[in-house]
Amino acid sequence: MGPRASLVMSLALGLLLGALSLLVMLPAAQHLRSLQDGERAQATLHTAGSCMAGHCQVKFEAGGRTVVADLPVGSGGGKESVGASLAVRYQADDPRVVAREADVGGGGAAVLAALAGVAALFFLAISAVAAIFLARRPRSEA
Repeated sequence: MGPRASLVMSLALGLLLGALSLLVMLPAAQHLRSLQDGERAQATLHTAGSCMAGHCQVKFEAGGRTVVADLPVGSGGGKESVGASLAVRYQADDPRVVAREADVGGGGAAVLAALAGVAALFFLAISAVAAIFLARRPRSEA
């Protein structure tokens, strides 16, 4: 792979990781934190999957009815099996907006946002160094 291809790949990877951090994981962490003062309930894991990607569901009682709700992106608990008991927090006016009580600090999503942000800065720095290297190369090599 040539230096220009490396430059383009590093730049694309840096921008992709930056977008993941700023557009996905930071809003997920803020959403999780917004449920800190929500109503508390005991729930069971209804559908297991990749909870960090938002593919888990929980089942619990809210306001006298049974609610099945999706856990948001950035949730932990993906290693738990279906039927596992866990505490959740939900919005009183919309019980389908729910998060595991252990996640309402935003910890997992905030850590992933920081890691993706640092990796984005690393790849963008590599891109800048590669661009300087390409600009300073003699034209006969190009």
